[in-house]
Amino acid sequence: MQYSPQQWPKFRGETPRILLLTSQYFLIGELQAACKRLGVDHEVMDLGTKEMDLDAFVSKMVYALTTFKPDFILTVNHLGVDREGVLASLLRQFKVPLASWFVDNPHLILGTYQNLHGSRNAVFTWDADTIEALEAMGFANVFHLPLAADPTRLVPHRTTPVEEWRAPISFVGNSMLIKTIKRIEASRPSQRLVESGMMVARAFGESDEQCSGRFLIRHFPELRADFEALETPDRKQAFETFLTWQSTLMYRLDCVLRLLDYSPLIVGDPGWNELLKGREGWRYHQELSYYDDLPDFYPLSDINFNCTSQQMKGAVNQRVFDVPCCGAFLLTDYRRQMEELFEPGREIIYYNQPDEIPALVEMYLNAPDKRQRIAQAARQRVLAEHTYDHRMASLMETMRQTFR
Repeated sequence: MQYSPQQWPKFRGETPRILLLTSQYFLIGELQAACKRLGVDHEVMDLGTKEMDLDAFVSKMVYALTTFKPDFILTVNHLGVDREGVLASLLRQFKVPLASWFVDNPHLILGTYQNLHGSRNAVFTWDADTIEALEAMGFANVFHLPLAADPTRLVPHRTTPVEEWRAPISFVGNSMLIKTIKRIEASRPSQRLVESGMMVARAFGESDEQCSGRFLIRHFPELRADFEALETPDRKQAFETFLTWQSTLMYRLDCVLRLLDYSPLIVGDPGWNELLKGREGWRYHQELSYYDDLPDFYPLSDINFNCTSQQMKGAVNQRVFDVPCCGAFLLTDYRRQMEELFEPGREIIYYNQPDEIPALVEMYLNAPDKRQRIAQAARQRVLAEHTYDHRMASLMETMRQTFR
């Protein structure tokens, strides 16, 4: 049977052919490596971060589709998907499904995209709490796919430990200070929104609401006119992101302040020097390389501390998989979805509120054997169920069942 270039058969092989699409190479390296290990035919199409001429974009995409003939395209956080909907139109023409795996809040990403629902889309989200909202946006195929770790790359490789990395407790994370400043500048809000932003951000952090913009309209109706006056989707999204990042800043600072009696090592952007100015008892280290440094860094802390971004109220972040994958002990904040991934008390230790942090730090600093048992149990669980090979296998089977 003859097929036109626009209608080649899909999902006929044992494993699908996948075109990995990106514009920042974010997480694509892990997915590409997983495809290689699983024996999956794939190509990576990196469109770069610079804006591309429309004709060049279409030509490059059509060439990739007609020569490689993928069963589906996979992107992370919609990276590589144009906001105007040109790719969606092409995929409808070529009858190629699109899988987009969101590992950040889709509310802070999709607001500026057009033509989202016409093509054969499947949306995978790391946060099960966002499924209902994504369905309400019009997506027909929405699935939960948590984060994972790559144990082939998260491997300590230094023969001599970096002594300055040793610490009783450490925290690796962004202060969010510079990020909030950039988002407020991009949104150009009214003075009233600026003055109310801290109050709204704090209240949002204490709520179960997923979307900061929706939270503002619902709980601060007096500010709705100012929010709507931002006019463009880009400005509204920037202000929603500001509220989310500012809420995270407040929460992280509150948590980190509880660590100061235990000589913490804080690794991140220079914003921490501003937020903790005048505070004693802590050390600062600039940001470390994800694969070159962190696998050697985590085991040198008795306790690796974690406090999750407020963009996720129920899901766990990357650190929950990475730290135990490196054989190290983690103390993290409670998230509802963690109990589906790890066994509390045996594989994961958490605090419910910042007030609980000091007592747990005291307990586990003085229990090295218990720390080791928990870290080993967590690592075994990661290797057994939470690698990118597991996630890719699940995603591929879901795409086959949905679109074959």
